[in-house]
Amino acid sequence: MAKSSIIFFLLLFYTATAQNRIDDILGKWMSVDKTVSVSVYREGKNFKARILWFDERLGNGKPMNTRVDSHNPDLNLRNRKLIGMEILKNLNFNHEKQRWENGKIYDASSGRTWDSYIEIQENGLMIVRGYWKWTWIGKTLHFNKM
Repeated sequence: MAKSSIIFFLLLFYTATAQNRIDDILGKWMSVDKTVSVSVYREGKNFKARILWFDERLGNGKPMNTRVDSHNPDLNLRNRKLIGMEILKNLNFNHEKQRWENGKIYDASSGRTWDSYIEIQENGLMIVRGYWKWTWIGKTLHFNKM
């Protein structure tokens, strides 16, 4: 009986800590270079992100609230505003690797969509990797929780 109780509590503890780990990605994040801020949220088992803010000095210099998705390959989407736009979708947590994988990340500055994964380091730094076919062909962004 005592062994069953210990096993039950260990499984309960593992499930609770794993759930906390899965949700570590949720919230508002600011890039380390302070050029963009995003909000990461969850819909079912999928994690997504939206643009909250970006540095107006980047790109064409137009005010942030007037900028649209002008490089989108879909002509019907070129007039949507960048602020509030979903840029990351379909991320799922991989328990083995302790990271979020199989996502798609959209780069509004080029109109391209990349495969992506996210890891959170021990120090709380969020590492976002966007890549093309192989993980070593791509770009990495670093974010701190706000």
